[in-house]
Amino acid sequence: MAPHRLAVIGCGDMEDAHRQVFAELGDRVEVVGTADVVPERARRAAALLGARRAVTDYRKLLDDVDACLVVTPHDLHHEIGVTCLRAGKHVLMEKPMAVTEAQCLDLIHTAAVAGTTLMTAYPMRFHPLVARVRELVAARAYGEVFQVSIFTEQHTEHPEGHWIRSAARLGGGQFFSHGCHYVDLLLWLLGRPVRGTHLGTRAGTPWMEREGTSNATIEFEGGALGYHFGTWGARATRHGYAIHVHCAGGMLEADLTGGVLYAHKPWPGDAPRGGLSGRLSPDPADAEVLMTVSADSKHLGAELVHFVDCLDNSSPPLTDGPGSLQGLRVIWRLYEAEQEGVVADLRGLGLDEEWDRPGLAQLPAATARYRRTAP
Repeated sequence: MAPHRLAVIGCGDMEDAHRQVFAELGDRVEVVGTADVVPERARRAAALLGARRAVTDYRKLLDDVDACLVVTPHDLHHEIGVTCLRAGKHVLMEKPMAVTEAQCLDLIHTAAVAGTTLMTAYPMRFHPLVARVRELVAARAYGEVFQVSIFTEQHTEHPEGHWIRSAARLGGGQFFSHGCHYVDLLLWLLGRPVRGTHLGTRAGTPWMEREGTSNATIEFEGGALGYHFGTWGARATRHGYAIHVHCAGGMLEADLTGGVLYAHKPWPGDAPRGGLSGRLSPDPADAEVLMTVSADSKHLGAELVHFVDCLDNSSPPLTDGPGSLQGLRVIWRLYEAEQEGVVADLRGLGLDEEWDRPGLAQLPAATARYRRTAP
């Protein structure tokens, strides 16, 4: 089978990671050209990726490719994505898919009309530790899940004038830009959301126009809770990137930073009682190591392999348009509820419900039932 001819549109911070990814694909993909508004960035990426052409206008590449990887500021995703899809090109869109619900729906509909593949780049779904956690949760290997906590602690401070500082270009703050990965994971692990809250702050990240630190809690059907704490202001960290899955029969800990998946055993006998007395936590030395992977890799390769597999097999991607939109709608409702001082009603966002309807990003009137009572 001939290799897929790919254009890389946007050659900023991701080029080194993408070089590693394309190396893993071997001869299944040929990077034909690179595009960036800064000519030197396009030329540097072309040299790294072995592309023949480097241009400042991505449209000059479309006649020579059958797929595009879009890695641009978020506010450009819609215009570039629609242009590529209308030209009959498959699109792997860096997260988030777009910055408004209307833009997302337009991308989804354009891909459907053109008969092309639209996939959102949510690489955490393809991280080997996360994929294994999903298998264990789905199999109820450690019993019923009642809490999933995701921690992402990093320091991200771009220079003055960088587009990531702009709320308009980013589409929001840290929660929208980075937390979308982990809202997506919570939905994948736990199912239909019911209600939730979000609190964000610029404290500690004054370079951000909107929140640089975010706390989100979501209740799911069946009563399980999902939590994400993310910050771009960490000056130090113990968690790094970690996922804790609390089950009736123990706890799974995916140490994404260290590349290890642990299964922690329950306490023997009764749980400790009496405040701070007794054994408060399992001994980490007792944890079973279920899986180890390289800690030096972002493990992005499986995502692009999946994209290429979908093109070869004409199959829908795991992170397709409707699923990606579902996660963004959760975030938009949580943002709105935060502004209104209410608990967000997240019902009606299931993918087996009427998802293809404008306006679902807004809170329904029933949210008033969850309004907080003043102390």
